Amino acid sequence: MDQAIPSSIQASVDNHPRAEKRHYSEVKKKKMTKQVEIKYTQLFIDNEFVDAVSGRKFPTLNPVNGNVIAEISEGDKADVDKAVNAAKQAFDRNSKWRQMDPYIRGQLMHKLADLITRDLNYIAALETLDNGKTYANAVEDIKASIACLRYYAGWCDKIQGSTIPTGDTNITLTRKEPVGVVGQIIPWNYPFMMAIWKWGPALTTGCTLVLKPAEQTPLSALYGAALTKEAGFPAGVINVIPGYGPTAGAAIAEHSEIQKVAFTGSTEVGHIIMAAAAKSNLKRVSLELGGKSPLVIFDDVDVKKAAEIAHDAIFSNHGQNCCAGSRTFVHSKIYDEFVKHAKQLALAKKVGDPFDSKTDQGPQIDQEMLDKIMDLINSGKKQGAVVETGGNRAGNTGYFVQPTVFSNVTDDMRIAKEEIFGPVQSILKFNTMAEVIERANRTNYGLASGVITKDINKALEFAQAVEAGSVWVNCYDAIAPQTPFGGFKQSGIGRDLGEESLKEYLEIKTISIKITKEN
Repeated sequence: MDQAIPSSIQASVDNHPRAEKRHYSEVKKKKMTKQVEIKYTQLFIDNEFVDAVSGRKFPTLNPVNGNVIAEISEGDKADVDKAVNAAKQAFDRNSKWRQMDPYIRGQLMHKLADLITRDLNYIAALETLDNGKTYANAVEDIKASIACLRYYAGWCDKIQGSTIPTGDTNITLTRKEPVGVVGQIIPWNYPFMMAIWKWGPALTTGCTLVLKPAEQTPLSALYGAALTKEAGFPAGVINVIPGYGPTAGAAIAEHSEIQKVAFTGSTEVGHIIMAAAAKSNLKRVSLELGGKSPLVIFDDVDVKKAAEIAHDAIFSNHGQNCCAGSRTFVHSKIYDEFVKHAKQLALAKKVGDPFDSKTDQGPQIDQEMLDKIMDLINSGKKQGAVVETGGNRAGNTGYFVQPTVFSNVTDDMRIAKEEIFGPVQSILKFNTMAEVIERANRTNYGLASGVITKDINKALEFAQAVEAGSVWVNCYDAIAPQTPFGGFKQSGIGRDLGEESLKEYLEIKTISIKITKEN
């Protein structure tokens, strides 16, 4: 997901009949290049940047034009083994990290947050270059990351056990201890923020870690690794291994010395990781996976405002958001009016250079995702949905997709069932609460949901009935560092963020002491 603080799009509605053509053509006209110095391209193991054991490298591409940004060292099993070794040494019970006062650990995390704040603009530029998200959105992502890191820094000296009454002759207490070396695998849609979401609770609890960033977007995680060394984290506590899922990712999931794996990404890969964990050492698994989240809009609302909330819910981050409101259910009484507003909001979006302050939407991440999105868009056309606007690739260079709005969508269409992960809004019609609850829950996913209504009873009825990890009322993507985030059903296991995420990284030890009474 996933995202923490979505950027609102302040788009004025342009009713010019050629607006759609004009906005999309900007992709072709503008020169979309940005010179950003790439400082780190190697693996980060034991506080040093090193080449992969194999010597292999892979390209990371600029999604604006498909050009190579840099060649990155390609980690695999041998490199994961080295990183795990370093993490094991750093986790030794006599190590500097394990002996560190929790308060000092929190101060290290605050120092890292300070360094990220210092370099915010550079990290945001790296993110935009490597990912294609607009620079304005990247800045908000980095700010959200800083807030998340500071939140977890505050928890370091507040993780407490308890005493348990077991009779006058015993004293029983519990200790909460770090699980050990953890493996973390993150996606490409929020590269830096997902790294911080994973680092935060792991560092707070005193674990050491091996992180694999997505092969599409390794640059910001590598820079973050350099900042951890500058902040003063002991060697081996944080290791970053860029590489591919079937090699580096699989090595993490299968490693017998890794005690927990945390993954954010597709449900399909989540199945693979869980199986690998079971076959190796029964390591703990937390998964934040895909979604096909419903956003339900009743007929008692301000239709224009509801359309704006629904627009941001699906088009934020170019639709590349696990918890995107990708099934927009609209009451039949306001359906036609809503569709008109939704169309105009999509028409007003500026697609183009993500470094241009006037741009609302940059490219999708790569050719594979572009092809997947276009395949699903074409399926919507073939299955009878009405294309209100968009429906095609934007330009011929890079991985741009026109903001697309479908009306007359039915539950059996692929665009209503499959996760598109692109700028495609599917608008469905409903009549009653009972009907829409049943339809909203008719999915294998359960990551997020939303409801827009002025009636608190309707809002609460929906919130209690929907099978989803998050329910947003009269808003969407209202995520903060202190709010648990995760899914029901095949949208995942466990939670990121909040106090709940700390439990994923802690073991509970029960200590019972017998009191010997003197005669």
